[in-house]
Amino acid sequence: MAFQYPEARRDEEKIDDYHGVKISDPYWWLEDPDNDETKAFVEEQNKLTMPYLEQCEVRAQFQQRLTELYNYPKYSCPYKRGKRYFYSHNEGLQNQYVLYVQDSLESPASVFFDPNKLSEDGTVALKMGRLSEDCEYFAYGLSSAGSDWVTMKIMKADDLTQLPDVLERVKFSCLAWTHDAKGIFYNCYPLQDGKADGTETTTNLNQKLFYHVIGTQQSEDVLVAEFPDHPKWHSSVIISDDGRYAVLCITEGCEPVNQLWYCDLHQLPNGISGLLPWVKVVDNFEAQYSYVTNEGTVFTFRTNLDAPRYCVINVDLQKPETENWSTLIPQHEKDVLGFVQCVNQRYLLVNYVRDVKDVLHLYELSSGRWIRDLPLDVGTVAGLSCKKKHSDFFYKFTSFTTPGIIYHYDLSKPDAEPTIFRQVEVKGVEPSDYQTSQVFYPSKDGTKIPMFLVHARGIEKNGSHPVFLHGYGGFENALQPYYNTANLLFVRHLGGILAVANIRGGGEYGQTWHKAGTLANKQNCFDDFQCAAEFLIKEGYTTASRIAINGASNGGLLVAACVNQRPDLFGCAVAEVGVMDMLKFHKFTIGHAWTTDYGCADDPEQFKWLIRYSPLHNLPQPGTDGPSYPAMLLLTADHDDRVVPLHTLKYTATLQHSVGRRASQKRPLLVRVDTRSGHGAGKPTAKAILEDTHIFSFIAQNLGLHWRE
Repeated sequence: MAFQYPEARRDEEKIDDYHGVKISDPYWWLEDPDNDETKAFVEEQNKLTMPYLEQCEVRAQFQQRLTELYNYPKYSCPYKRGKRYFYSHNEGLQNQYVLYVQDSLESPASVFFDPNKLSEDGTVALKMGRLSEDCEYFAYGLSSAGSDWVTMKIMKADDLTQLPDVLERVKFSCLAWTHDAKGIFYNCYPLQDGKADGTETTTNLNQKLFYHVIGTQQSEDVLVAEFPDHPKWHSSVIISDDGRYAVLCITEGCEPVNQLWYCDLHQLPNGISGLLPWVKVVDNFEAQYSYVTNEGTVFTFRTNLDAPRYCVINVDLQKPETENWSTLIPQHEKDVLGFVQCVNQRYLLVNYVRDVKDVLHLYELSSGRWIRDLPLDVGTVAGLSCKKKHSDFFYKFTSFTTPGIIYHYDLSKPDAEPTIFRQVEVKGVEPSDYQTSQVFYPSKDGTKIPMFLVHARGIEKNGSHPVFLHGYGGFENALQPYYNTANLLFVRHLGGILAVANIRGGGEYGQTWHKAGTLANKQNCFDDFQCAAEFLIKEGYTTASRIAINGASNGGLLVAACVNQRPDLFGCAVAEVGVMDMLKFHKFTIGHAWTTDYGCADDPEQFKWLIRYSPLHNLPQPGTDGPSYPAMLLLTADHDDRVVPLHTLKYTATLQHSVGRRASQKRPLLVRVDTRSGHGAGKPTAKAILEDTHIFSFIAQNLGLHWRE
């Protein structure tokens, strides 16, 4: 045995009964993050893993080069509030982005809000922020150590005076100012037993919607919507462009469907003083409706009602019956309708996803008539800022080799064209050194799956190239081209190919594509991903022993399930913050929301789907022989309250016990547990650089790759 793994106690008596099927759960005690045994397990694992990662051959060079190339200026699109412009900026290696303000696009900028001053190690992040309509106030939410829990605060936008207002227990919240700037809508959860700092596993139920009046205590906040009969419902409010209506969207789980309610704020004789008199336009979960804009009582929504690739409809609140609804922009025959925004009073800026690449169009709001398309390279619109009342807007373009170009377009000027407002170039990265292509390969059932390949120009197909194969495949989330410095280093200095497989379960081709990878169809995701690897081998790019697979969250589940099903197909596997226990995931924090994609083991039929691929439950039985597993690095974090660490810890203990003890298993099976870190959002730059360094050093070590200048 090549590695001596820590011994973890097995409780052979812990047996769960699922509809008459007995399932053992010997490491159930790892579900409690606070018991001494769990803490000792984590400590022992890190004692094994961290020295291994630090001693990898390319670690020092990778970290040094990654730090150098990460050190480039990063910007968000500017957005206008009142008469001033705001934007986020990171000089390069700052742990958190800083919010800046300027009087005009030409005038000098000054710091408006700097989260880096709030913690020594950069682990306090600005999770959300919203300026009031005319820029009187800034409401913002801070999260600590990567947790989803947020503390809300408010300050004056002109002189940056901090107000005494503090809102706690905020999570998965909207932020919506009434246009009079008297107060703000937000969501929070009731007080719960025990702690709520992001290390707990308590389930999140009974979220409520409140209205907070500026200058008052949270205890005085007005409860405006609650759903005691539906503890899993989530709600969010947006205020209509004219300030008159509160539009309420209610979801249950992660499926793209919602109820649609509204309240006319002008019809409240006593203002917002209690539960609002909501009017239900849609009171079922059959389709998704996203507010775009309104002209009086005629509301424009983006929807997937009878349109799996989405369309735009108009609904008159005075005649809300569905037979009176009208289609403004019909569903496209092939492309998926992405975002829709109103600009310059009378235009709609419409984004389509065409074979996983973004295109932009302008339409007329009144008629739905197409006006023009906007020039865009092959890639992704990664940022957008516009408002109905403003004539100009900004959009940010990115691709695998382009960190960011921000365009500015002013529609008030006749014959105007979009102009480059800000373009970032990274010293030491020459986009022309790289080649990006898109291929379509057949999955097991013949479905054609798109995949992006990024590699050095003019490589030979000689079967020798290491591959970093990345996937996700869930929750209608499409993996479009994105800029990642570490991925480019893998291509440039380790001679690799970046492969991004757009497998089913994502939103690449709308609802049909999404549903083809959920519930009883989840195996399609794993087939699509394994067929990506087989295609790369068949086409002469690589061999199985030189493929490293990677995914995070639902993508971590993907990686672990594929290793169980085809351990011979990969040389290395890196699963980040993965969902590994498919029988119990719904019992912890917000896991219940994912049953819309996965199903739930409480249901006998759905239990049968889940037990077939659940990573934890499909590892080989201890003491059995079989093919050796690829080198595996599992990553989790102590403040991940989205996919709680117990998934990765239980999987690791089982993996090391069943596979790690085999004499034939020479490759490492390791776990890296980060501290003061969460699911990923808001991660400080220093932690992100170290994590990427460890991932690619581990891959290089186990695929036998050496640094090339």
